[in-house]
Amino acid sequence: MVFSRSKNTYTLLYNFVLLFVITSFFIRLLLLLSCLSKANLTLLIVFKIFVTGLLFDIGVACFFVVPYSVYLLILPVKWNNTRANKIITYTAFSLTILIIMFSVFAEFTFWEEFGSRFNFIAVDYLIYTYEVVNNINQSYPLPWLILAMLTITALIIYLFVKRGYFKATFNGNARFMHRLGLCLVIILIAAFYANEVNNNFAEASNNRYQNELSKAGVYSFFSALKNNELNYEDFYKQIDYNKAFNIVRKELTDSVSVFIKDSLSIKRTIASSGERIQPNVIMITIESFSADFMAYFGNRQGITPVLDSLIGKSMIFTNMYATGTRTVRGMEALSLSVPPTPGSAIVRRSDNDSLTTVGNIFRQKGYATGFFYGGDGYFDNMNQYFGSNGYAITDRGKRVLVSDKFQASRNIIPDSFVHFENAWGIGDEDLYSAVIRDADIKFEQGKLFYDFVMTTSNHRPYTYPTGKINIPSGSGREGAVKYTDYSIGQFINAAKSKAWFQHTIFIFVADHCANSAGKNEIDIAKYHIPAIVYTPKNNTGIVVDQFCSQIDLYPTLLHILNWTYTSNLYGQNVLSKTYNPRAMLGTYQKLAYIRNDSLVILSPGQKIETYRYNKKSNEQIPSPVGDELIQEAIANYQTAYYLFKNGGLKQ
Repeated sequence: MVFSRSKNTYTLLYNFVLLFVITSFFIRLLLLLSCLSKANLTLLIVFKIFVTGLLFDIGVACFFVVPYSVYLLILPVKWNNTRANKIITYTAFSLTILIIMFSVFAEFTFWEEFGSRFNFIAVDYLIYTYEVVNNINQSYPLPWLILAMLTITALIIYLFVKRGYFKATFNGNARFMHRLGLCLVIILIAAFYANEVNNNFAEASNNRYQNELSKAGVYSFFSALKNNELNYEDFYKQIDYNKAFNIVRKELTDSVSVFIKDSLSIKRTIASSGERIQPNVIMITIESFSADFMAYFGNRQGITPVLDSLIGKSMIFTNMYATGTRTVRGMEALSLSVPPTPGSAIVRRSDNDSLTTVGNIFRQKGYATGFFYGGDGYFDNMNQYFGSNGYAITDRGKRVLVSDKFQASRNIIPDSFVHFENAWGIGDEDLYSAVIRDADIKFEQGKLFYDFVMTTSNHRPYTYPTGKINIPSGSGREGAVKYTDYSIGQFINAAKSKAWFQHTIFIFVADHCANSAGKNEIDIAKYHIPAIVYTPKNNTGIVVDQFCSQIDLYPTLLHILNWTYTSNLYGQNVLSKTYNPRAMLGTYQKLAYIRNDSLVILSPGQKIETYRYNKKSNEQIPSPVGDELIQEAIANYQTAYYLFKNGGLKQ
């Protein structure tokens, strides 16, 4: 009889857990069906996915019901059937179901975009709600989706009422000791999951889709929130620091480099005996621009005619790879020339001011440096990072903080110069117009200029001005790519009429690829980006086919310009006879180092995985590699983290 009463008291709680588990099962099933061709499934693997997923789902369900189980513990039995308890219970239940319905919708949209459960990107998006909410609103029929979520929530409440779950709970009268016992069990299970069950538990397969399907979205979100800042020294394999720096310094040593005496540093003077060339430099960092969008790399859709037309009169890097999968990673690589350390990119970290950026090198040569962004530079901490590192900021700022110390040097693009705008920012044409206006001013003042320009048009919701290209706005990625390319053509044509055009180098490089999702956790082919250096004054086509990374772009350019400068850059001149091809890339947790066909991946828990990489098939075959390569991988990431944390990247 006592058991029966206890069961009645917790009928709502039990059935909520059952509802959550069933809902999670169907989410997992639908996601599985969406990637059948990529997940390499067998019956045994499917069984394992759902069993592992069930374990995560039970943990999430326990997290949800901890507050209510505590509430039932402290609620006197005589208050069970009171109006106050009914109001609290109905309200809490409704809000919880609504949150779950929202997470279901978010899971599917996130999977469509990134091919994974929630990760650190979702955490970042939660912080920058302005851009994200507007992006969702412009990409999906948000009012109808909200109505659907509210309707489903109301339907669930109705079914629970009809089946008597609320009534049973309100009429229950479980004894205090029974309530205490159940509450403690739920809390202990939740605590066990929080402290002992790592999201890596689901990552037993070499197929990334199998791993992601085994996870639970909510659990993955809080795991990413917890691990968004990762201390390399606590989580990754290390070697002796002197040995690590010796390895890196040896890699960076060539006939023109002289290191300072500090053994725990990579700072060095890079000398040139040639005549120094000092052109203006405008770097266009293109949002989400994979190499395989271009006809040069095999695309047959004809969506990049402008960039393809530059190939014969530019230097093109045919084997360059992005360091990460986010814009801030591309910015980090292109402005600091460092490997992608774990956790957040340096752009988003504290104490990231006064660094030895590429812009700092240009300023030492007398250049004015500028950062141009089509959106609001508050997003991803861009304004703080570039502003505190000496760049004048031009953006489409909507949030102006009184405490913004960069406001005096921040130029907000006014409405009168904007012809199109979506959730992420103004159209690329309007951004390029701002770049040209600023270049005109600098030229009239007799100043050399170096500009870091970040575009936004090639991003969901893929909208752009109508009538510009033959693909309707908002119809998909191909249209956004073609408009991005079209805008570059308009920019070059406008610049041709300027007196500074012949004395300017234009760099077109991607921040990262359009889609990093593949069957491997780090799918190397999904990091392949184009990099084009267009010099109107010397428009001879040059193909650089050395395997390299974003971090190598500027060391190579500065060599071509015959500059002598102080370097804290991990990048190398890929044209050097001593250059030994390699690339560094990663996610926020996994760090990859690849040289020739050998791949090393470092993970938390001091885990090291080694593979043989077949570029033609994009296959990663588990295989031992030399200890020397493993130590190279560790040395680069370990020293990069050490230098940033200890001020070694400061000016």
